[in-house]
Amino acid sequence: MQYPGNLFVVAAPSGAGKSSLVKALMELDARVQPSVSHTTRPPRGQELHGREYYFVSQESFDQMIAQDAFLEWAQVHGNRYGTSKTAIEQRIKQGADVVLEIDYQGALQVKRIFPNAVLIFILPPSWEELRSRLERRAEDTADVIDLRLRNAALEMAHARDFDFVIINELFERALFDLKAIVHAQRLKYAAQRSARSDTFEALNIP
Repeated sequence: MQYPGNLFVVAAPSGAGKSSLVKALMELDARVQPSVSHTTRPPRGQELHGREYYFVSQESFDQMIAQDAFLEWAQVHGNRYGTSKTAIEQRIKQGADVVLEIDYQGALQVKRIFPNAVLIFILPPSWEELRSRLERRAEDTADVIDLRLRNAALEMAHARDFDFVIINELFERALFDLKAIVHAQRLKYAAQRSARSDTFEALNIP
């Protein structure tokens, strides 16, 4: 089914810069809206319920699974994350461009339900830089960092399943690439036909 809005799904291993890039994109482009996922992990730092995530109990998450309420859900680093199916569909039906930050498992699930979703994978420039970013973040113990690096090898092997790949070596360049993908989707025939229907009708283009 064609929707007037776009669903951009961004995945990356921890430390590749996914969240920073998506945040910068939304600051530059007011038409791009975030998707807020549900998670069973506790809040970090200044995170707020309903802003970064909906923080729910294991029991509440189980209930949502039973009700088939999730577009996708997955277990990542010992915690579960899920995206409300209804919330996403309503927003892209209204013409919003929604960006969804999830792991590769969830991204591939989304693609099966929304074939028009645009999958974008963010890669680090090297293993050394990935480890350095995780260490500079100062959020995880050494054991957790080692676990994230082991998981990164599996995650990055699935980059080939995505529509676009961005290498986040220089942040400004990676942000430019992300903006270019979003803009290109808005220039597709179906998107232009929906957004500028008056122009198409005036030119007698069906």
